[in-house]
Amino acid sequence: MDRRQFISATATGYLTAAETAAGGVTEEQQTTPVAGAAGKIGRPVRAVSIGFKPGPSLEQIAGIVDKEGARGTDVIVLPETFRGQDEKTQETLDGPTVSALARLAEKHRTYIVAPIDRKDGNLRLNSAVLLDRRGKIAGAYDKLYPFWVDEFERRPPVQPGKAVTVIPTDFGRLGLAICYDVNWAPLWQRLSDFGAELVIWPSAYSAGRTLQARAIDFSYYIMSATWEADCLVFDIDGDRLLYEKANRGDFNVTQFTFDLDRCIFHEDLNAPDRLAKLLKERGEDVAREKSLPMEKLFVLKAKRPGVSARALARQYGLEERRPYLNRSRSIVDQARGWQFT
Repeated sequence: MDRRQFISATATGYLTAAETAAGGVTEEQQTTPVAGAAGKIGRPVRAVSIGFKPGPSLEQIAGIVDKEGARGTDVIVLPETFRGQDEKTQETLDGPTVSALARLAEKHRTYIVAPIDRKDGNLRLNSAVLLDRRGKIAGAYDKLYPFWVDEFERRPPVQPGKAVTVIPTDFGRLGLAICYDVNWAPLWQRLSDFGAELVIWPSAYSAGRTLQARAIDFSYYIMSATWEADCLVFDIDGDRLLYEKANRGDFNVTQFTFDLDRCIFHEDLNAPDRLAKLLKERGEDVAREKSLPMEKLFVLKAKRPGVSARALARQYGLEERRPYLNRSRSIVDQARGWQFT
């Protein structure tokens, strides 16, 4: 595969049909589940990150997943290749790890992100497998940028993946990236273009500000689960919402609830007039939760059940930051003479 073919391949993913000429999804296409359902404010998603260094048995890991699933959650995340990555750890999608976690996903009606050292025919891949609430495979992401210093030396060597992956779930669009991927912003741009609302990042290390930069640039939540037995959670404006490390001995277990109805806007074309009208007429329903005057950004959040901040913002003509930047990119590219179909 030459470089041009690679770029074309990585531009395809689970949401290729959602792409537009603007290079990304529109606000209407980003709208997935209904906010404010069942008496809840916004679109809450309960997530659990379990961090640890490879070594514990599958039974021990499954026991922690079982306990967290029993508490009630929407998605449980495990670290990169958490069973290890040596001559004995390769397994297929119907191998013992995925099979054991699939039973727990079905038992607790939760999604599970299960990263494995995957065998696919003659290929070895570093994969994050998403199991749905029925225990079925909803999708799998193969690491686009293996850590060549180590992973290319294994026998057989780990092969690079070929597609950016965003998977529709019943709570929203879930993006996946793994460890070394954090260093390549174009990958994260494509996650944004495909409408990711929450990106899960299993990893060997924490990445810190490098990971934070992806949330700042692309306006989605990010949650990690790492070998460092830690968890970082970043907001849609890039703020660090949480950092926990080794809160259970050799393990870290972090519970966090995201609101996928919260939305971020640039002031361009939105403020002051449209925003002021929205807050004046619907101030009981929606609030400006954050203002970032230096960045000229603001965040809206629903205030009561049955209300979607995103839907109300569209009703009042406000355009979210990501679609606005995608549209701006298209307009400027057209001025360069580039055409898109």
